[in-house]
Amino acid sequence: MTLTGRIEESIPVPGGVKAELKGATLTIASKGKSLSRTFRHPRVVLGVAKGAVTVSCELPRRREKALVGTWTAHVRNMVRGVTAGWRYEMKVVYSHFPVKVSVKGPHVHIENFLGEKHPRGAGILGDTKVDIQGEILVLTGTDIEAVSQTAARIEQATRIRGFDPRIFQDGIYITKKAEEVG
Repeated sequence: MTLTGRIEESIPVPGGVKAELKGATLTIASKGKSLSRTFRHPRVVLGVAKGAVTVSCELPRRREKALVGTWTAHVRNMVRGVTAGWRYEMKVVYSHFPVKVSVKGPHVHIENFLGEKHPRGAGILGDTKVDIQGEILVLTGTDIEAVSQTAARIEQATRIRGFDPRIFQDGIYITKKAEEVG
């Protein structure tokens, strides 16, 4: 295995977005929204220059090359999160027992799922907002990881075990994943 060269990725930061690096923690802020994340590795370096965030590594091995790509994607998602936000849509599906979904504090409560007497629940992570519009749940937020993990928790809370999934299709399912506009 030969180690050669330098790998460097640059993520442009649009106007109105502020990127700040303190130690190993990168903070991206815009319009009152901010996201922070710690990036720490002995060989991969994160830097903030005017108008861009750079991720670089001297003499990278395969793992460091992969890590540069991963960090680049994380920073790009942070910039998109504070500028446009993230939006997931979910649909409540039931065949016989009408399912009632409500938000109570930092939890989503799912009542009458398959006629069960005890409600099921899922936690809401970070700054994710859950808006219920009839049978559609709209999850929005700046952090893609918090929004997507909240959607996954809601989906897993309505998972049916011990029945044929081709027949019992009740549940709450993700229907759209998108960048929110505005």
